Amino acid sequence: MSENESRPVVVGVDGSPAARAALRWAVEDARRRGCPVDVISAWHRDYGVMIGQVPAEIMVEMSPPALEAAARKSLDAVTQGFEGVEIRRILVEGDARDVLTAASKDAELLVVGSRGHGTVVGAILGSVSAHCVHHASCPVVVVREPKVEREQEHAPAAAAAPLTPGPLL
Repeated sequence: MSENESRPVVVGVDGSPAARAALRWAVEDARRRGCPVDVISAWHRDYGVMIGQVPAEIMVEMSPPALEAAARKSLDAVTQGFEGVEIRRILVEGDARDVLTAASKDAELLVVGSRGHGTVVGAILGSVSAHCVHHASCPVVVVREPKVEREQEHAPAAAAAPLTPGPLL
């Protein structure tokens, strides 16, 4: 990277509501800084989910070209509609934790979303955001999944009782 070239704001996306919120935050921050946004999506084939015989149709969907095409389509879709800032779409094969921490070496800032799964699920699945906070070479911003989107996904069918300000007397 030349001295005259501004360092980008890097944001990791995976299509989740938290990643979309992180992208919106990163674009606004990059607009203020006057720098580009590197939108990174990492994909890889998870061999751990293929146990036993798998139908041929599923194997085709799990092929590297099919996974890459799906990731490219998702990356292109999530980055549409942003104006006033340079958006650079980057699709990389690899583990998101490693890809994002490597990208942080040349970044002004790294922005990631957090789904807020909690301690147990985070320990089992591994938290990309926690890994980035501990291993990135630049400052990291973790954007939580928007509460409105989270509530809509998990809302019960029946309407909840309205909230009232203050204690009920």
